[in-house]
Amino acid sequence: MTEPVAVVAVGGNSLIIDPKRRTVLDQYEAAVESMMHIAGLIEAGWNVVITHGNGPQVGFILRRSELAAHELHSVPLDSCGADTQGAIGYMFQKALHNEFRTRGLEKLAATVVTQVRVERDDPAFQNPTKPIGSFMDESTALNHRQEDGWSVKEDAGRGWRRVVPSPQPVEIVELEAIKQLIRSGTVVIAVGGGGIPVVQNDQGDLVGVEAVIDKDFASALLASRLPANLLLISTAVEKVALNFKQPDQVWLDRMTLAEAQKYYAEGHFAKGSMGPKIEACIRFLEAGDEQAGSVVGSVVTTFPRPRSRGARDGAVVRQALITDPPNIERALKGETGTWIVP
Repeated sequence: MTEPVAVVAVGGNSLIIDPKRRTVLDQYEAAVESMMHIAGLIEAGWNVVITHGNGPQVGFILRRSELAAHELHSVPLDSCGADTQGAIGYMFQKALHNEFRTRGLEKLAATVVTQVRVERDDPAFQNPTKPIGSFMDESTALNHRQEDGWSVKEDAGRGWRRVVPSPQPVEIVELEAIKQLIRSGTVVIAVGGGGIPVVQNDQGDLVGVEAVIDKDFASALLASRLPANLLLISTAVEKVALNFKQPDQVWLDRMTLAEAQKYYAEGHFAKGSMGPKIEACIRFLEAGDEQAGSVVGSVVTTFPRPRSRGARDGAVVRQALITDPPNIERALKGETGTWIVP
C-alpha cells in the first residue's frame, strides 16, 4: 500500500455550530458536513485517521449526572471520555458510510475506543487547570471541594467550575490495532477527546484517572507514532494569523518549523485557542523523519507539497496543515490554509 497517511483532528465544538442547536441530531448534521469534506481527502487517495474533541459532549454527560444525582450513580470522567468516543465515533462512521455510498467508494470506517497513557508523576496532577462541567456558585463549589475532593476555581467572574489535570500523553495504548486497521484500508476514528487518560500502577495494570488530555497533543503523538505524512488540524479559521484580530494582522500561507517555533515563543498564538494547535504541529515535526517501514509500506512520492531538503532516502516526510473543514480539499491543493513544513 503506497497511499499517504493523514491524521485529521476535528474539534468537538465543530459539532455544535449554533449554541441553540445542540441535540444529538443537530450534532449529527454537523458531523455529516465535516465528514463530507474529509471524504474528499479519502477519495483523493489518502489513508485517514480521524481524531476529535469532546469537551461539550462530556459537559452534557456531567450535567445529566448532576441532575440525576438524587437517583443514579455519578459517571467517572474516564468513562465520560469512553462514552463520547463511542457516540461521536458512531456519528462519524454513519456519516462516512453514507458519503462513501454516495461517492461510490468501497471503504469502511471503524472507531477504536482509545486509551492514552500518561505518567503518574506528571506535574499537571499537582496543578489542575482544565475546567469541566457546569458553573456553580461559590458555596456549591466549596461544598464539592470538601465532600468530593474536587479542585474548583472561579472562572473570570462567570462562576465557579471544577478543574482537573491536563497531563501530557506518552503512549497510545491501542496503537498497533490502529496500524492494522490502516493497513487494511479502513478509515479509523481514534483518540477521541485526547484519549481516555490512564496510568500504569505498580502491578503494570492500567487505571483510569480523572483528567483531560489535550486532543491536539494526543493527535500529534498518534501522527508521530504511526508515522503519518500529514497532521491536519481542522479548526474554525481558514488560515493561521500573526497578530490575530489586530490592525496589523497577517495571514500565513506557510511556515517553516523554525518560524513556527519563533512565532510561538513570541506569544502570537493564544493559549486557549491557536496555541495548542501550533504546539501540536511543532511536536509532530520535531519528531523528525522516520526510517522506512511505516504503515504505508513504502515512500510516498505523490505528496501534495515539496519534499523537504535533506530528507533521508526511505524516510517519511512530515508536514502539518491548519485550516477549516470547508477548505480541506482546496488547502491540499495549495490554494489556502497554513502549511507548516520541516
